[in-house]
Amino acid sequence: MCGIVAYVGPKQAYPILIKGLYRLEYRGYDSAGIAILNGDIKLYKTKGKVLELENFVKDKDVEGTIGIAHTRWATHGEPNDANAHPHFSNSKKLAIIHNGIIENYATLREELLTRGYVFRSNTDTEVLVHLIEDIRINEKVDLVKAVQLALNQVIGAYAIVIISKEDPDLLIAARKGSPLVIGIGENETFVASDATPIVEYTKNVVYLNDEEIAIIRRGEKLKIKTIKDINKTPYIHKLEVNLSAIEKGGFDHFMLKEIYEQPRSIGDCMRGRLNTEQGIVSLGGILDYVERIKNAERIIIIACGTSWHAGLVGEYLFEELARIPVEVEYASEFRYRNPVIRENDVVIAISQSGETADTLAAIELAKSKGATIIGICNVVGSSIPRTTHAGSYTHAGPEIGVASTKAFTAQVTILTLMALMIADKKGSISKSRYHQIINELEMIPSKVEKTLKVNDEIIRIAKLFKDSRNFLYLGRGLNFPVALEGALKLKEISYIHAEGYPAAEMKHGPIALIDEEMPVVVIATNQGVYEKIISNIEEVKARKGKIIAIVTEGDKSVRNIADYVIEIPDTDELLVPLLATIPLQLLSYHIAVLRGCNIDQPRNLAKSVTVE
Repeated sequence: MCGIVAYVGPKQAYPILIKGLYRLEYRGYDSAGIAILNGDIKLYKTKGKVLELENFVKDKDVEGTIGIAHTRWATHGEPNDANAHPHFSNSKKLAIIHNGIIENYATLREELLTRGYVFRSNTDTEVLVHLIEDIRINEKVDLVKAVQLALNQVIGAYAIVIISKEDPDLLIAARKGSPLVIGIGENETFVASDATPIVEYTKNVVYLNDEEIAIIRRGEKLKIKTIKDINKTPYIHKLEVNLSAIEKGGFDHFMLKEIYEQPRSIGDCMRGRLNTEQGIVSLGGILDYVERIKNAERIIIIACGTSWHAGLVGEYLFEELARIPVEVEYASEFRYRNPVIRENDVVIAISQSGETADTLAAIELAKSKGATIIGICNVVGSSIPRTTHAGSYTHAGPEIGVASTKAFTAQVTILTLMALMIADKKGSISKSRYHQIINELEMIPSKVEKTLKVNDEIIRIAKLFKDSRNFLYLGRGLNFPVALEGALKLKEISYIHAEGYPAAEMKHGPIALIDEEMPVVVIATNQGVYEKIISNIEEVKARKGKIIAIVTEGDKSVRNIADYVIEIPDTDELLVPLLATIPLQLLSYHIAVLRGCNIDQPRNLAKSVTVE
């Protein structure tokens, strides 16, 4: 991992490449590099940020109209200049950038060492470029064939782009298990790990599929072959992303912008799918599979991180509304557990990026067992929508901040719509209750807008607790996943240890941690087990814990005992997560700002986790 950008055309490559790297910063990384071909391959790389790379090359020769660039998130080898990409082959006639992991790199490396190859880094990527060169020389084949043969030998995931000193008009790109998109411009071609570096130059893109190789030659049409040498016809998609969607728009950070975009993103998620006048919920992407979902004996939701928390909300929704048993699984555990999967199971895979490696692997496992796979994803054209049987896009728009915000609420919205649609088709919900929920759901965007007005109060609370070392988040029912998500957001961007718990579980261990130094965030809205959550608050207060309570507007009972209260509008119990998560996002954001943390690119994290 993490970011790839490449260019060939009539323009100077360097300005396009460096701007592309800046566009890809949101993915998280620890080093950056660039290689430009103009006679020789001029390769510059450094540990640190893109700005440091830009400063490093200020007095260097960066002339040339073909080049590759990369931001690296370390897997093999620590973050340093030597391990940064691009990497040279032994002869320095080839240079490569690579996302993914070559799992059998150690075996290949040992073999190459016996043949006299010298390694300048600790990376698996350098093994690959040496292997390609070795095959090209010893098998006496051209570079495309050498890449094909090499990729047939490697085990693992890759998205690669290669340039060659001996063929100065050629870019070769290939992928397996790691995303790669090709932008088709006027007499110029772009390659990137996602569309963000491309969108300002062209709307025409080709998404490479697994085990496909793109042969990009200046002045010629794009050619695609598989690693088994089967020709493929490129299919050109139209990008729907606007440049303004990937810029900050006056906000200090992308995360804050994306928090404030949620009234729109939730509305966009429902647009064309929710019609309260006719009383219809319809997700076009799953219409052909409604009967299969309705009659499923079990739904298995697989996801990672924030998407897993959305899946937990989905568990409550499907069981309450559609009366279908649901299991929610971490994709990384599911795929290695030899799970029991039956042909009448429905698997719902959730991923913001659509490229999450563990989720993709879990999908393939479930498909091999005959299950029906439904995807919920934000990125059009990504791998998960192309792998699943059916699904729904969230239409949240590009999410640049590494800590997910609007993607979470969009995923919960889709799960709500899906559960309502299936419940209605199944007859497991009364018409009055169905209409009550969909009418309230239509009001959620305006209620999120109102919830955002608590921002000033949250800033005041953040100032009081910015130096805390631990936080506890408590919730019951549908608010338990909200507590988990709130704790995750705080951990991700402020580096404060935080844990989410079902409120009733506090007595089974976490209560031992509570003292006057422990802030406890409680989602205490006035539905469901309201009286019991008040009892949990009293237990914390008896041990001098500091209570920050998320309550329903107008609440009196909790206000009388909590230290700090944040109000959200009243809504249906099943929809509370869409409102209660907003103050928790803002709290984590403002604490992180006050602590001087890197909000959009928190340390050690990547936006799209395309390796295990």
